[in-house]
Amino acid sequence: MALELTANPLLSERTTLRLGGPAVVEAVVRGEADLDDLSAFLVRETLPPFVIGAGSNLLATDGPLELALVRVADCPGPERVERDGSTLIVRCGAGVRLPGLLGWAEKAGFSGLEGLTGIPGSVGGAVAMNAGSYGVEFGDLITRVRVWTPSGGLAWLDRNQCIFDYRHFSPVKRPGKCLVWEVELALRESEPKAVRAAMRDVYRKKKATQPVTARSAGCVFRNPPDKSAGKLLDKAGMKGVRLGHMAFSDVHANFLVNLGGGIAADALELMDMGRRRVEEQFGITLEPEVIVL
Repeated sequence: MALELTANPLLSERTTLRLGGPAVVEAVVRGEADLDDLSAFLVRETLPPFVIGAGSNLLATDGPLELALVRVADCPGPERVERDGSTLIVRCGAGVRLPGLLGWAEKAGFSGLEGLTGIPGSVGGAVAMNAGSYGVEFGDLITRVRVWTPSGGLAWLDRNQCIFDYRHFSPVKRPGKCLVWEVELALRESEPKAVRAAMRDVYRKKKATQPVTARSAGCVFRNPPDKSAGKLLDKAGMKGVRLGHMAFSDVHANFLVNLGGGIAADALELMDMGRRRVEEQFGITLEPEVIVL
C-alpha cells in the first residue's frame, strides 16, 4: 500500500467550518505499512506538516497555505480487547470518526462516552484536543495511547506517560509533534437502551443550546478560569453578530457559524471583535480554542 498524495487539497472541503484555501499537498495514511512512506515524505517535504483529522476544530485562512496536510484513514476498530470486572477496554484507531465510536458503544451497551454526543471530530482529534463536553473529558477515559514519530516509530504510552489538560494532550517523554495512531479507553458495561437514552438526552440538551447542525468549528474561545466564554460574549453583545456570511451563533455566542459562502477574513474579524469587547467590558482576554491555520 502506497502513501496517497493529493496536490492542492482545499481546506474548505476538509473542515467543518467549510473555510480555507488550498494547502500544498495532503498525505493520506491508510495503514501501518504507509508509515515508512510517511517518514520518507516528511524528510523530503520542507513544508511544515499538519495532522488534519476530521477538521472539526480548525479555522483555515482563505489564501494558499504553505502546509503539508497529513490525514489518517481506514483505521481499525472500535473493538473490545479486555475486561476487568465491569470495566471494558476498547481499542480504536485514530481515523475513526467520534460519532462512529459513540454509535458502536451505544449498540454494544458500553457507557462513558455519552457526554461527547454531538462532537463531529475524529478519535485522534479527540485525543489531541482532549475533547470534553457535559462533564466528560476524553483523556479521563484513556488507558493507553499509541503514537508515531518519524524518529521513534510506533509506541504505546500508558496514561501516566501522557499529559492531559484543558483541550491539550502531549506525551511526557516524546518532545515535539507526534501522530496519534490508536487509543484504548476504559468504558463501563451497561445496557444499549440506557446508553441510547443518555446520548439522546445529551443531544437534546445540546440542540437546544448549541448550533449542532450548523457549519461551525465548535467553541471558538477557551473558557477562562471559572468563567464561560459563551456567557461573556453574550453579555458583550456578540450573540448573533454577523459579518458577511459569517456570524456568532444566535443560539450560543461562542460558536462561529458559516451561513453559506462565508470567508475566513470575516471569521477572524468577528473573533477580534468579540475578544476586544470582552476585554473592554470585563477585563478578561479570551484565548482561542479553535486552531487558526
